[in-house]
Amino acid sequence: MSPDSRASHARHIWAQLPFFGWLIALWMLLWGQFTWLAFFSGLIVAIVVTRIFRLPPVDLSGRLNPWYGLVFVTTFLAALVRGSLLVAWQVLDVRRQPGVAVIAVPLRTDDDLIMTHTAVTASLIPGSIILEADRDRRVLYLHVIGVRNEADVEHQRRAVLGWEARIVRAVGSREQLRVIRDATVDTPRQGGATV
Repeated sequence: MSPDSRASHARHIWAQLPFFGWLIALWMLLWGQFTWLAFFSGLIVAIVVTRIFRLPPVDLSGRLNPWYGLVFVTTFLAALVRGSLLVAWQVLDVRRQPGVAVIAVPLRTDDDLIMTHTAVTASLIPGSIILEADRDRRVLYLHVIGVRNEADVEHQRRAVLGWEARIVRAVGSREQLRVIRDATVDTPRQGGATV
């Protein structure tokens, strides 16, 4: 093995280490034990799982911004509470039915991991759920409630793009940060909605 391929292999293993650690932590959580036995059995299971179920490697940016990570978590928790209260109010308001829409949200970054995090975040907030993720075109399709006009559609679209931006600021690469910054300078109105 040449020194270049050895260095590339070492970088690949280092980049995948967080996922490997996550598998071990998930194993320990499933058993409800944080012991050495659970750790080593999780290590064996993680090795077996990663060797049997070969998935394409996920390239991590290697960058973590703790401040923006904290901003993401606090705004996410606040959005959970706000979304729960809003959906509860819409259900209890007998005077009118909440409007619904299917909204297309074109993402700005070209990264599977960021797209997945954005989709999961948008789905976890009450009031919206991901119907489809078009990986090739980088478009998320959401079903949302509480939409009555085009301004509400744009508000929902900006909310999802805001989650994408928060995630990129917390864990994205420098190139993804540049894309987000450039996109906030001129934000084109894209996508469609069915109200």
